[in-house]
Amino acid sequence: MTMQTRRAFLATGSGLMIGLMLPRGARAQSGAAAVLTRDDVGEGTFAPNAFVRVSDDDTVTLICKHIEFGQGPFTGLATLVAEEMDARWDQMRAVSAPANNELYANLFFGLQGTGGSTAMANSYTQMRQAGAAARAMLVAAAAEKWGVDASEIDVVEGQIVHAGSEQAASFGELANAAAMQQVPVEPALKNPSEFRLIGKDLPKLDTEAKSNGTATFTMDVYRDNMQTVVIKHPEVVGATVVSVDDSAALEVPGVVAVRQIPQGVAVYANSTAAALKARGLLQVEWDTSQAETRSSDQIFADFSAAASEPGVVVEEAGNSAEALNAAAQTHEAEYHFPYLAHAPMEPLDAVLELRGDEAEIWMGAQFPGVDQGAVANVLGLDPANVRLNVMLAGGSFGRRAQTSPQIGLEIAQIAKVAGGDGAWKLIWTREDDLTGGYYRPLTVHKLRGGIDADGNISGWENTIVNQSIMLGTMMDQGKSDGKDPTSYEGAIKMPYDLPDLTVNWVRQESPMSVLWWRSVGHTHTAFATETFLDELLEKAGKDPVQGRLDLIRDDAGRDRAVLEKVAEMAGWDGTRVKGDRAYGVALHESFNTYTAQIVEISDDGGMPRVHKVWSAVDCGVAVNPNVIRAQTEGAIGYGLGSALFNELTLGEGGVVQERNFDTYRMLRIHEMPEVEVEIIASDADPTGIGEPGTPPIAPAVANAWRALTGQAVRRLPFTKAGV
Repeated sequence: MTMQTRRAFLATGSGLMIGLMLPRGARAQSGAAAVLTRDDVGEGTFAPNAFVRVSDDDTVTLICKHIEFGQGPFTGLATLVAEEMDARWDQMRAVSAPANNELYANLFFGLQGTGGSTAMANSYTQMRQAGAAARAMLVAAAAEKWGVDASEIDVVEGQIVHAGSEQAASFGELANAAAMQQVPVEPALKNPSEFRLIGKDLPKLDTEAKSNGTATFTMDVYRDNMQTVVIKHPEVVGATVVSVDDSAALEVPGVVAVRQIPQGVAVYANSTAAALKARGLLQVEWDTSQAETRSSDQIFADFSAAASEPGVVVEEAGNSAEALNAAAQTHEAEYHFPYLAHAPMEPLDAVLELRGDEAEIWMGAQFPGVDQGAVANVLGLDPANVRLNVMLAGGSFGRRAQTSPQIGLEIAQIAKVAGGDGAWKLIWTREDDLTGGYYRPLTVHKLRGGIDADGNISGWENTIVNQSIMLGTMMDQGKSDGKDPTSYEGAIKMPYDLPDLTVNWVRQESPMSVLWWRSVGHTHTAFATETFLDELLEKAGKDPVQGRLDLIRDDAGRDRAVLEKVAEMAGWDGTRVKGDRAYGVALHESFNTYTAQIVEISDDGGMPRVHKVWSAVDCGVAVNPNVIRAQTEGAIGYGLGSALFNELTLGEGGVVQERNFDTYRMLRIHEMPEVEVEIIASDADPTGIGEPGTPPIAPAVANAWRALTGQAVRRLPFTKAGV
């Protein structure tokens, strides 16, 4: 039996475990999960490749291969399992799977990972199959015990019942017997018309624990004789240590040691306070010869100049140059987007305990197998002897999904240079977070568009200039052909019928570390394309909504549907300014989810004040509408705050100027607009929802601002745009 056709089956002494497994290097697709049989793993064996555990206390636990940091996989994936098992919702539990790429590979390049809004899309059929198989085995156990045909047995609200004999049993009562049953090769899945839980507003499984303080995050982990460690990183990204004067730091009570590691200078102490105080007393000389020492203004100027370079054509149709030359009028715009930090509420942290030839790690990791491997490599351990516990995390927005195992490497180096067994907790402060690199790439867009004598768009050119996130990293693997789609996604494959179009990408090099940020390239491409399109429609004398609808291709029906729905929600009548209020629209697809937004704004002392946002979203089957609404609202708030206020500025010598929330300002609760969300009914497989609400909000606000004031926004944030 091949790895591609085996079903995972794991029997334990306390219940039933069943799941689906992929071979190493495979990528999970809906309906294409590989399987194991009981013979493959052995009787009575436990291994962390099971997705469902049924315990004799009647609880059903999801082993979640995706990290939970607020976006809802615990609840969403448990819903899929519970639906097919016909479990009660109050039976359901969820825990994080430990790091194991071989067992939990689910993302690109055979990684166990969370990112790109893929958790639900990746798991929809897989988790339903796991639940359906568990249900079938429970029914088979009941049929055997009662001496009846399995077809006569039903499962209702977590109870296995036989109407003819009036016999009934709970999942827990039959769990051990079910573990001995034959695993169904192709368990029958419900018809969507039979769904009882999918599509309902179920409460999130982790809400209570996070509300009453019982949820455990990395910061809550303490080990015997554990030392707290903070690192003095360079103030200029890419600099390295030349020399250290630690004499004053070592005088601080509670400080154990000061040691140099490749990432900087580590201070080991018996308390966080002592570690931080000592770090502030370190005198470090840095070598900046390989660092990014340009200011943001210099980088913008360099990138702007590079926009005239040919670059790489990433999409082309017709002849844009010829169309623009023949246009009745042309329009040009250049957009500047700054570096952005992710700024999750919980900064990065990790705990490592070393015991001889074994290590155990606690951290919130999006690519846990990568960090696990990094720790094993640095410490010279067998990866099988390195256990990484994936913890709940207080947000991420991409920060915990580095293209290199940054935190795994740091905590491993801390243990290595300490020498011997021990336990260490690495803590990043907010200042570390904001000055530590791995930012959303600084980007320049340069667009040209034409309008013919009939008011139709007759040519479109967009040149995008930025660093690559993926090229040259473990995500590249030589398969990119020199292109990085994360740099220009959203600027290509637009839903509009633009027959003469050219999109170029000009890659820039820099020592600055860059990383995907909530919705990745879509954060800047949506703004550039949707504001520029809005300006072209205005010049052509067309309504922003109807003008877009007229341009949408026939094969882009889902784009059309969300735009029509949001116009209906907002009561759009074509009037862009009503008294002191103005309205703007934006449409964008990201991660196979379609979102359209309309905003209502006013002028609040020279800055936009957003009063209301209408958002229509099509993300396929709505597994939990409550989570979809919450994620859309959160994405809007996150994107709006960044568009209005956020920029990481490199000053003289490349030193980051913003160091905490006093200068890297968050949207405040009284500034959060009212948000109304409509979810388009769909029978398509579910797609992502953690990110797609972010891209449209900034261009919708900018379009409304231009309608209200006549000012086009060419630079973000709004505070730097001259508004």
